[in-house]
Amino acid sequence: MRNLSLLILLSASYLFANAQTPDSSFTQEPKEIAAENIPEISLSDDELNNSSTQNISSPLTASRDPFLSQAAFNFSIVRFRLRGYDADLSSVFINGAPMNNIASGAASFSLWNGLNDVFRNRSVSLGLSANDFSFGSLGSNTNFDTRASSQRKGNILSYTFSNGIYSNRFSFTHNSGITKRGWAFSFSASSRWSNAGYVPGTFYNGVSGFISIDKKFGQHNFLSFTAFDAPSAQGLAAPAVSEISDLAGTYYYNPDWGFQNGEIRNANVVRTNEPVLILTHELQISNTATLTTAASYVFGNRSMTGLDWYNAPDPQPDYYGYLPSAQTDSYQQQQVQQAMSNNENLRQINWQNLYNVNRSNYATISNANGIAGNNVSGLRSLYVLADNVVHTNCLSLNSVLHAALSGSVNFTTGLSFQSEQDHYYEKINDLLGGEFYVDWNQFAVRDFPNNISAIQNNLNEPNKILHIGDVYGYNYDININKAQGWWQASCKLKRVDFFAAAQLSLTDFFRTGNTRYGLFPNDSYGESATNYFGNYALKTGITYKINGRNYLFANGEYSTRAPYFENVYISPRTRDFEQDSLTSEIVESLEGGYILNAPKIKIHLTGYYTLFKNEFDVISFYDDDYDNFVNYALSHINRLYFGGEFGTEIKMSATFTFNAAASVGRYYYNSREKAIVTLDNSAAVLDTQVIYSNNYRIPSTPQEAYSAGISYRSAKNLFLSITANYFTQMWLEFNPLRRTEQAVANVDVNSKLYNDIIDEEALPSAFTLNFYGSYSWKIYKYRKRKKSPTMMFSAGINNLLNDQNIISGGYEQLRFDFEGLDVNKFPPKYSYAFGLTFFAGATLLF
Repeated sequence: MRNLSLLILLSASYLFANAQTPDSSFTQEPKEIAAENIPEISLSDDELNNSSTQNISSPLTASRDPFLSQAAFNFSIVRFRLRGYDADLSSVFINGAPMNNIASGAASFSLWNGLNDVFRNRSVSLGLSANDFSFGSLGSNTNFDTRASSQRKGNILSYTFSNGIYSNRFSFTHNSGITKRGWAFSFSASSRWSNAGYVPGTFYNGVSGFISIDKKFGQHNFLSFTAFDAPSAQGLAAPAVSEISDLAGTYYYNPDWGFQNGEIRNANVVRTNEPVLILTHELQISNTATLTTAASYVFGNRSMTGLDWYNAPDPQPDYYGYLPSAQTDSYQQQQVQQAMSNNENLRQINWQNLYNVNRSNYATISNANGIAGNNVSGLRSLYVLADNVVHTNCLSLNSVLHAALSGSVNFTTGLSFQSEQDHYYEKINDLLGGEFYVDWNQFAVRDFPNNISAIQNNLNEPNKILHIGDVYGYNYDININKAQGWWQASCKLKRVDFFAAAQLSLTDFFRTGNTRYGLFPNDSYGESATNYFGNYALKTGITYKINGRNYLFANGEYSTRAPYFENVYISPRTRDFEQDSLTSEIVESLEGGYILNAPKIKIHLTGYYTLFKNEFDVISFYDDDYDNFVNYALSHINRLYFGGEFGTEIKMSATFTFNAAASVGRYYYNSREKAIVTLDNSAAVLDTQVIYSNNYRIPSTPQEAYSAGISYRSAKNLFLSITANYFTQMWLEFNPLRRTEQAVANVDVNSKLYNDIIDEEALPSAFTLNFYGSYSWKIYKYRKRKKSPTMMFSAGINNLLNDQNIISGGYEQLRFDFEGLDVNKFPPKYSYAFGLTFFAGATLLF
């Protein structure tokens, strides 16, 4: 690894030394239709010229970033995250409207799935650099421009066949361009479907629609309205323990489905339908000042189905008690292993059995629906299929003023307000052959069998009889408001660019319970107290322009941010209890590096250091020792990220280009976390523990990723590329219960068992090859300057070597054998990357 780092640095030095002489034979690379994930920024010929009498151009005018280009296309197979950051640290805007959900902080790209044709235009800034549409996030900052007037005039008709998540994709787009009266129209629609995905039991069905209408009023006002929706349904796959994957003979074993009447039925189906409306107004105040204001409204549902049951055996086929390893008798263990190996039905959900149980369970519920003497008799379901729903209403208003104060000084300021209400609830999707279900808390029934009030999920409707579509279980709202203002001043001098930015924000949120939970009647219903967090952020940066092609830069940020509600409320499903000593989280970040933009060579070399302090988290799970659902309220969480990024693009000849990228980081937990343990059925604190998480690696992304490839582009529009990728330093998500004093209290610190309990599992390194090719031609040529129809064929293969051993993620189960100290009793669950996947498509532009 040290030799590789040295080679990269020596290569950079050599390229820097040879990047001073322009090459007149260089021609700018054309935009590819398929390269939709690469940000592009134009570079004019004038800006390439280095004149001693003028200021040197800034690196922000450079063409696309070579590191980001490679990472976007080749690192996703192992769930690569830029600098290891979570999704909430990258901000997304559409036509100036913020798209990040303020409840979780992340943007949901599923809102515009299938609308690639109209989401090509974008502005991107990375890391802590300045940008013109927001203060900026630590990761990436993207503003999509989907306005009709920004779309390339014409029509696009395309079809793609694939063997991945979906097998077919059809789309059509029409862009009118700007008419003589100042109007512009854009329409796009697509459909994606697959009855059987790459993993058994999975499927995908989705449609998308988009409309945008623009109108220019005079010389100074421009109004744009955009609306889109991308409803979809997707059958999921779940990670699994190695034992049952071995029994199934495949790493793609999926426990979430089973046969019903000879048809595959998936129990975990995600459905989304959240339309987005955006109204954008652009006011040209003067030749040097522009005010852009965007209002947006996002509404609709996200839901996921799952099996629920009452006083009945676990229906999940991979439940640890059903596996051969859980059998205490060796003969029985052998019999179970042989049966599960030979009979696929034993490894999948037995839908018919669930129906049989429900149809044989005749029961009478007294005082049903809270009405004295109202007795309801019939087939009471013990198993149901439930829908876990989040209904969102999010309104945002964002206004940005950009002004050029002089030839070298620019000033940008913005104000924004977001208000979001999320309704979380559970409802009956399918009674699975029964006639009704009862809204009771099964854990309370077991713990408080003689307390009829305690067992109620809703005291306002006791003994509620449930039918399909009825809400039950949990039912609450989270109300969040966030207001912020920011400003940024930048100055571009002959040799130096610098900027400074500041932001102030106020976030408030509260919980509204819609049911009076039997165990917490005084703490579950109605509005809770409101949490207020005032925060600030400061950011600055400087770029030294060695010449028109070589740049050195350094940026820094210090900021605070409000914790997310899901990390504040200990059990929002049942009550409004919060973590103790709530404070804002602190972020400290630095980055610096070198950029080379030359006709034949591009280099981006960056180092970064980021520290997160005083974070919170809540994890809830079924604890075998307590025989109940347990909440771990975690605080004092610190995380440290540092490393470097390298990307290069070298024009080896008029037809061949070499690309390489490397991301080398180290991401650690940097503190011992504090855990307060409570039961869902009790307000009492069961335990206070220290999680010895200091120096454990942050999981779920490779901390080292490398890529190198060669592409060929002919003068006749043939493009071919092949890329090799290598990933290492990947870590499994660890179970905090095993990193406590209680877990190793009676274990010799020098023993193998001690290390087996506390060691963090490193995942195997992975290597992949990716191929992409395309060819386009004009079908025939019009005369009199009319646009000629163009046909393009494209194809790609990911994981060309069909390596099906790549573990892309997973976790240690939140269970531990404290009595027997058997680390294999609850083994980890793994997810595997797809093997060879391909796509082939045809696109007609006319």
